[in-house]
Amino acid sequence: MSDEIDQREAELLEAMSLDEYKKEYKAIAGTPLKNGETVTTKEAVIEAIRQIYDPEIPVNVYDMGLIYGIDIKQNGDIFIDMTLTAPGCPVAGILPQQVADAVCALVGAGIVEVKLVWEPQWTIEKMTEEGRAMIDLF
Repeated sequence: MSDEIDQREAELLEAMSLDEYKKEYKAIAGTPLKNGETVTTKEAVIEAIRQIYDPEIPVNVYDMGLIYGIDIKQNGDIFIDMTLTAPGCPVAGILPQQVADAVCALVGAGIVEVKLVWEPQWTIEKMTEEGRAMIDLF
């Protein structure tokens, strides 16, 4: 398992290199749901994502505006588009996998794929009102 995590982090760091930062990177977790199982809700997915924080910023990744899209399929598979504040983000090697792991732990979640995207570029305007209020507290 450790070798797999190291490989994923190496792939992410390569994807984020200045020359190749637009290369696609995906963090994957979970297992397929069995037929007939109830699929989780978008609200539950958002709450799971809100448990993941960038350790350098006291705001969760959802309220930071780092989640660009959540697509829940009828079979329970969940596809999430996520960005980072900058291509050289020092915790980039862990955040996408943390999001995938948190969401796949939900009852009714199948395979979870978190795709790192760079377009559009993140700006502070992408933060939710809750995220901006949290920043104002610090």
